[in-house]
Amino acid sequence: MNDIDPKVSSSEFVRVAGLDFEEIDGKGVRGWIELDERHHTPWGVVHGGVYATAVESAASVGASAAVKERGQFAVGVSNSTEFLRPMKEGRVDVRAEPVMQGRSQQLWQVIITRSEDGKEVARGQLRLQNVPLP
Repeated sequence: MNDIDPKVSSSEFVRVAGLDFEEIDGKGVRGWIELDERHHTPWGVVHGGVYATAVESAASVGASAAVKERGQFAVGVSNSTEFLRPMKEGRVDVRAEPVMQGRSQQLWQVIITRSEDGKEVARGQLRLQNVPLP
């Protein structure tokens, strides 16, 4: 993997969310987030927006890696994220894989699991449009 350098594929927004990329290419993305009180809602559990951000970000960098040879990048047009288990803290693993990669659009699935036991915490799908690089 690693068609795109994980250190430069992340925006300040993604860094603040805590998503670290381990591997990135057009066939899959792996990363993790170390969750703590900075990610909490006022009720003390991880905010769903953290998971939606992970789905959007992991799928976007993978989809962009898939089309970079064509002078394109991919932008999200629809994000559907399901929140399965509440968490307060701990590491989660983020894995994104393409479901469909077409000429103009892609669909990626992202699974977020607790590192300690592999149970799913959230999952989502991101539909993306392939557009020319600026």
